[in-house]
Amino acid sequence: MWVNALVAIACLVGIIGTVVPVLPGALLCAGAILIWGFVEGGHAWWFTAAALLVVALGAVLKYAIPGKRLKASGVPWWVLFVGGVAGIVGFFLIPVVGLFIGFLLGIYVAEIARLQSVASAWPTTVEAMKAVGISTMIDLAAAVFATAIWVSGVATLALAK
Repeated sequence: MWVNALVAIACLVGIIGTVVPVLPGALLCAGAILIWGFVEGGHAWWFTAAALLVVALGAVLKYAIPGKRLKASGVPWWVLFVGGVAGIVGFFLIPVVGLFIGFLLGIYVAEIARLQSVASAWPTTVEAMKAVGISTMIDLAAAVFATAIWVSGVATLALAK
């Protein structure tokens, strides 16, 4: 019973962490559900495997879909790299929102340097904002669905006893 309470808390923190970058996200949910699978054993592994599959799929899609969208809009890889580095720096400089601000500011500055125009850099930055939003929503969905699978596993195993 105590394991279920700890997993519930970890999943709640993980779900919040998909939106608040200081906290761990869907990976925390996956780790907690994996521990639950070890503790419960038996049929709990089916639910654990399904939840881990959802988190793994979300981890792939949260980079693949926004990345494809950004490449389609003409953003070169090095601009994304600059945005990523600026996001990491921003994460340490500005608590909670620094990752997003740094990423977007990095994209904007790199695009100004690439296009030699402040006005031309803005549409790319808007696309980057959309990509960040899509990535966050995919991660949030993966965490919520994995938690829902875990909850259904807890309920199913409780009814089976």
